[in-house]
Amino acid sequence: MRNVGDGSKVTWTWRRQVVFIIAVLCSCNLAVRARAQQQPVPEDPEDVKRIGLWLDQGASAGLSSNSSLEAEFHERFNEGASNLFEYFVQGGVAFRLRPWFTLIPIYRYQRFPGNAVITYENRLQLNLTLGTSRGPWKPILRTLIEGRFADDRPASARLRFRPGVEYTLPLRMARRPVVVVNNEFFIVPWNNPFANGGSSYTQNRFQMGVRLPIVDSFSVRPYYMLQSVDLPLGWDTREIFGISLALKIQNQLRRRR
Repeated sequence: MRNVGDGSKVTWTWRRQVVFIIAVLCSCNLAVRARAQQQPVPEDPEDVKRIGLWLDQGASAGLSSNSSLEAEFHERFNEGASNLFEYFVQGGVAFRLRPWFTLIPIYRYQRFPGNAVITYENRLQLNLTLGTSRGPWKPILRTLIEGRFADDRPASARLRFRPGVEYTLPLRMARRPVVVVNNEFFIVPWNNPFANGGSSYTQNRFQMGVRLPIVDSFSVRPYYMLQSVDLPLGWDTREIFGISLALKIQNQLRRRR
């Protein structure tokens, strides 16, 4: 017959096994959490590596005297213009509420080929542009409000302020070239799901170029840009060369009237 002492010994052994299993499960849970916390935050997929080449194509079709349909296509290369790392298409309707004020709600769909972490991104944008001519000079302020919805990342908001100026060269030509200079500031006021240096001021783009009107409805603008990005190790600046094509499609029905 089994005495009372044997029963208490079995009970104590069983309790020790239960405690051991619970301890193992807790340690595994803590290890998984620690590993998840140690995973590095991915860098913003739109950041250029080495020298970049940007190709931009835009088309504007008149809808009325103060509105137009806007569509743009962009291809962006990095690694010395040898790698297509980003392309996107966007569209919206421009409303010219005043001669000096234009409002454009925009939707953008973006792809990042070759990026192992982020493959696509949806963006909702609101473009607010102020601009008025003063002789050959035209100061411009563009404010872009963005809602970013990237693949496998939390949603985020970003503000972009781009003051600039355009200067029409005083040349004896039917279609005069226009010098375009601007600087864009990127602000992430709240949560930033991408690697950064800890500041809400995350990026800066300085750009200068010349818009060359080929015909009344088509122009070419080669430009040079310096893109500076705030990364965890500090600011990093890259050179970008770009070519922008702009096409204006006039409303044929309105012209006939």
